[in-house]
Amino acid sequence: MLNFLRPFFARLFSPLIQALARTPVTPNMITVGGTLGVAAACLGMFPIGWLFPGAATATVFIFTDMLDGQLARIKGDSGPFGAFLDSTMDRLGDAAIFGGITIWFIRSDHLLAVVSLFCLACGMSVSYVKARAEGLGLNADVGLIERPERVLIGLTAIGLSGLGIPYVLPVGMWAVAAGSAITLGQRMRCVKQDAKAKRAAQPAEDPGRAASVPAPAATEQPPAGDPATAQPKDE
Repeated sequence: MLNFLRPFFARLFSPLIQALARTPVTPNMITVGGTLGVAAACLGMFPIGWLFPGAATATVFIFTDMLDGQLARIKGDSGPFGAFLDSTMDRLGDAAIFGGITIWFIRSDHLLAVVSLFCLACGMSVSYVKARAEGLGLNADVGLIERPERVLIGLTAIGLSGLGIPYVLPVGMWAVAAGSAITLGQRMRCVKQDAKAKRAAQPAEDPGRAASVPAPAATEQPPAGDPATAQPKDE
């Protein structure tokens, strides 16, 4: 849903990316460093109630996700491993965000702790469904909210709650939970329809084909009572 903002951020961070391209910094360094920063901010600050500083710091490191891909294209380092590492680090970052706030909720609101855990599990499932479907050659590129929307809503709600704005945190958590559940259902339905369509498109075997193929001629057995044919002659 937020993919239309990528060109804007690409132009915004272009000078920084050009500067990084002249350094020994690699895209994989940025990917891992950004995830470590998110994890440190969320797991270090959320559990002790520093919601706004944790959300603000995590947001800064989240933007590194927009740097590594562009830097890889400039340096010519893009490849399958970079994409794999990026996806793996994204899952760890999500776990840190919703895991950290869950620890805080356990101390303050058990119901929201369950909701945030659901957000974490459902978000992981949404990403897995798409990856698994693409591995099977099926389409799952649909959904109400994807990872950028989940992270944006979650961190915004956490940060505003840290500033003392009431009700924004429960609303944000419930919104992420509902949106993730809807997205999971949409992707599973899309995969099912795509698999069904591809199965129907496969050429089915003609049931009358077997009947049209002539059966092999049976070997004619000579009459048992005919001595001329029953036993061959010696020559």
